[in-house]
Amino acid sequence: MTLPIRVRRTIVVIAHLATVLLLVLVGTGPAAALTPPRIAAGGAPSGPVGPTDKTKQQQQCATPVLAAGTDLSQVDPTGFAVNYRAAWTYSTGVGQTVAVIDTGVHPQPRLRKVIGGGDYVGSGDGLTDCDSHGTLVAGLIAARPSTADSFSGIAPDATILSIRQNSDSYQVDGSNGDDSDAVSSGYGNTTTLAYAITRAVSLGATVINISAAACGTTGSPVDDDLLGRAVRAAYQRNVVVVAAAGNADKDRCPQNPGVDPNVPRSTEWSRMTTYASPAWFSDYVLSVGNVTADDEPASTSLTGPWVSVAAPGENVVSLSSTGSGLVNRQVIKGAQSSFNGTSFAAAVVSGVVALVRAEHPTMSAGEVIELIKRTAHTGGRGPDMATGYGLVDPIAAVDPDQPHASNTVLQKQIAGPVPPDRAATRTRDIALVVGGISVFLIAAAWALFTPLRRMRDEKTAYRDIDEH
Repeated sequence: MTLPIRVRRTIVVIAHLATVLLLVLVGTGPAAALTPPRIAAGGAPSGPVGPTDKTKQQQQCATPVLAAGTDLSQVDPTGFAVNYRAAWTYSTGVGQTVAVIDTGVHPQPRLRKVIGGGDYVGSGDGLTDCDSHGTLVAGLIAARPSTADSFSGIAPDATILSIRQNSDSYQVDGSNGDDSDAVSSGYGNTTTLAYAITRAVSLGATVINISAAACGTTGSPVDDDLLGRAVRAAYQRNVVVVAAAGNADKDRCPQNPGVDPNVPRSTEWSRMTTYASPAWFSDYVLSVGNVTADDEPASTSLTGPWVSVAAPGENVVSLSSTGSGLVNRQVIKGAQSSFNGTSFAAAVVSGVVALVRAEHPTMSAGEVIELIKRTAHTGGRGPDMATGYGLVDPIAAVDPDQPHASNTVLQKQIAGPVPPDRAATRTRDIALVVGGISVFLIAAAWALFTPLRRMRDEKTAYRDIDEH
């Protein structure tokens, strides 16, 4: 028997409703999960010093400034947070060469020694800095103290080896700047970063600072095979690589889920969807997260099980790339903004590593990394995804009287971003699903019953008319 057209239409509507409901329910499922990176076989990658493509400067160089009214006697929040000056009793970084693979370093008079290591952006020697970033990083690592202010780098007697590898002010000639493997919004990619690491090792670096990251997701991975090989080779050559954990950005680098104290760190990979390279090669890299002046994880510091330790990286004061003074603001489109991010937290840790390597010259790269982690301040519950093993502690790492046997616990806990309660979330999800199904069934029953009831009423009416 052929169904009336209204019934057939109702069935079609119900089918559409069921499809929509199914898509909604499926769409709420978890995204594909990350797994720890695997590094391909092979030695240290190497290539010619210079950009892999023809580049051009696309915008004016950065304009760093010192904000009006800055109190020069109170310009060292990093020192207040980690008390690195107390470590100078034992070590100031003498004999250590810290490679700053960045935007270049301006040879500031407060840097004891700066060596040009090459340029992968242009044709220079690594001693020009159009972006200010590399000079800021170098200052945090190795600026010498001055009687004119309270600022100093962590390891003032260390040598800086500057390799210019990226720049926001440059891009590939003729391109729109869209490179999925970029470590900069301008020019710089994972290939040239890998080459720069290999070059830093060959030039005698004992510490390599990488305040840059290529952000990948489960849906848009980064081609970082060469980068993985480079950091592994550096580790095998007894060089400590320190890398920024990366800065979360809702468009280019979405933040991972918050810290869940109920989930072991070793199983957190299954919850991750975003990663930063080379930071995630945590077997060979000391990855650094960012904390605020209150020792709280910065909301923009990318979380992940690869984070090793944390350090201050907010409202940074450091050396100017355009003069001999200090700066704490950058001018963008006429407005001033402060310097913040995991880039600067990584620089602090690189300085601490230089102190440790000078004080403990027989330690291997792996032993130094483990020492930095063991002597950091945790929140008392073990490592987490926001701060790793906790806030770096220079004096505990270099003091020969410290046992270095276990992680120090702060009375004030460093708390990561709190995720929703798992039980509550599960109850909410079940309620939403059950509620959605209930609404669907009611709607479907109503939609099917109404036409049938009308058909019955119409037949009754016709019969009543015929009977008169």
